Amino acid sequence: MKTALGIGIVLSALSLTSAVPEQTAAPAAGSKLKVILLGTAGGPTIDPDRLGISTLVVAGSEQLLFDAGRGLTFGLARLSIRASTITKLFLTHLHSDHIVSIPELYLFPWGSQGRKTSLQIWGPEGTRAMTEHLRDAFAFDIQVRRDVLSPEGITILATDVREGVVYDTAGVKVTAFLVDHGVVAPALGYRIEYGGRTVVLSGDTKFSPALIANARGADLLVHEVVLAPADVGPSAPYYRAFAHHTTPEQAAEVFTRARPALAVYSHIVVFGGREEAEIMNRTRPGYAGPVLLGQDLMSIAVGDTLATPRPRAPAAAPRP
Repeated sequence: MKTALGIGIVLSALSLTSAVPEQTAAPAAGSKLKVILLGTAGGPTIDPDRLGISTLVVAGSEQLLFDAGRGLTFGLARLSIRASTITKLFLTHLHSDHIVSIPELYLFPWGSQGRKTSLQIWGPEGTRAMTEHLRDAFAFDIQVRRDVLSPEGITILATDVREGVVYDTAGVKVTAFLVDHGVVAPALGYRIEYGGRTVVLSGDTKFSPALIANARGADLLVHEVVLAPADVGPSAPYYRAFAHHTTPEQAAEVFTRARPALAVYSHIVVFGGREEAEIMNRTRPGYAGPVLLGQDLMSIAVGDTLATPRPRAPAAAPRP
């Protein structure tokens, strides 16, 4: 089994949440592979404490964005990352919470930062059809601005992908694989390989043997999670959504079988008035390895630094 050696974690001081991760460490100097959780909320929620699901993978000179959740460009700005430099987007599926910020990424970096290259998007079947309508939807704005901005910068190159290698450039290989998101199909997970290191993103999924197979021995596994009452039944209004995701107990089994050096929860969905701390409490009985509850703007460097435990900070007082 791999250890946590080679994983460094930092929680940005600009994080929107008051929580502190259970492990922190400075990123390794010269780290070649880094994962930034730009947003960690799942579902079509309006949440003041978490931005929508978006994950940025920095591999050498490549910046690859996975999903475009609510507040994506805000998260980039908080980290002083120019949105105009993010031109490669991979979608796990076409649920609104994963694509709602595509218009921002399409229009704003072109209009305010002068992007001069196309926005490239890879995603499951339906991605190309969806993006073809964006130009028509924003035709007025584009027409007004295109006389003084690069016409190339307002183009989209979209590709519908299936299982297999979907990107292989500059030493970075991205492999898509099918996961089980119930009636939402196709839904994809992604495996990113660079410099002998591996990062796996689960996408939205129920317990998935395919995910386990692709994540086995990874340096980092970023996995979704849903929290609901343990006795939730079909009569609950959120049962259908709950049934299409992974519980902490199921995730613990995934981690045990896949044995990543580090597992991190993102796309965090909480139902029924539960507290987020319960996620870790329900994970621990089935998994004793390194695992974190992700926070917005958390940066995880896959390098040469050991992530050392430190006590979790007291929970913030409830809002009035």
